[in-house]
Amino acid sequence: MERYLVTGSAGHLGEAVVRTLRERGDDVVGLDILESPFTTVTGSITDRTVVRRALDGVTRVVHTATLHKPHVGSHARQDFVDVNVTGTLAVLEESAAAGVRNVVFTSSTSAFGRALTPAPGEPAAWITEDVRPVVRNIYGATKIAAEDLCELLARDLRLPVVVLRTSRFFPESDDRDDVRSAFDDTNLKVNEYAYRRVDLEDVVDAHLIAAHHTPQAHHDSETWFDRFVISATTPFTRDDAAELATDAPAVFARVLPELAARYEEWGWRMLPALDRVYSNERALTTLGWRPRYDIRAAAELARTTGTARSPMAQAVGAKGYHAEPTGVYTL
Repeated sequence: MERYLVTGSAGHLGEAVVRTLRERGDDVVGLDILESPFTTVTGSITDRTVVRRALDGVTRVVHTATLHKPHVGSHARQDFVDVNVTGTLAVLEESAAAGVRNVVFTSSTSAFGRALTPAPGEPAAWITEDVRPVVRNIYGATKIAAEDLCELLARDLRLPVVVLRTSRFFPESDDRDDVRSAFDDTNLKVNEYAYRRVDLEDVVDAHLIAAHHTPQAHHDSETWFDRFVISATTPFTRDDAAELATDAPAVFARVLPELAARYEEWGWRMLPALDRVYSNERALTTLGWRPRYDIRAAAELARTTGTARSPMAQAVGAKGYHAEPTGVYTL
């Protein structure tokens, strides 16, 4: 019988994974520093005694616990190292010692850092797993360090580990003042499904598929490790990248003319230019993941329900990232 450990069980993704596993009838342990209806062990991933206790009888681990990008302005760099790097090391080593079959580590497309922003006059960046990250902040630096630990321990401990670099799925408003003032929030989120957003329900599916994915050993080592970009399926192709950087509405109208016409009816707009497009092709072909929500589905959902979020995303709701007032991400 399978038993799952979900770290960060009080967070957006952690709660959604625990909810889904419970609904399926699976045995699941939720670990978080916050008590919640989805947390069964309260404590930090930096405390190995707590991690060992949570791992009792566990066969598969979904490690979502992290300090996030919105914490950059409220937490010290050392906090990020402690939680995102040292905490991940503890989860990996203790998971190997407990004999788990697989660990899934939740990373972020933010880890690509400055590689997401092309120089003026260059095409929109086409982001795949092969793009080399260029560090932007301590959040990205620690997520990349944690990914490297995943790859190292997969090899050294023969522990199957899958890293998922997820695009944005939070329900809060955009943190950029100019973007919030220029676009209706639902219009903006639907736009993002074309290039940089994914629905929470699809992210959960990706994690649970990855929890049963056995990476193939590299030809020159015994590393049981894999990495995937997890984002909604874009309607664009790499050939569109140059025009997307200068006239995204024109590409949108050409590629999705019916939806572009409906945008006009609704008074919506596509962003004037896109700086990047996330490609999920490898997750589709190698992981076998099939996301249900793309820009078409998100637009239909928004017009019928008033929100571009799946039932699971609506059930989890908005959690924020701070208990005290700290910008748009405050709880």
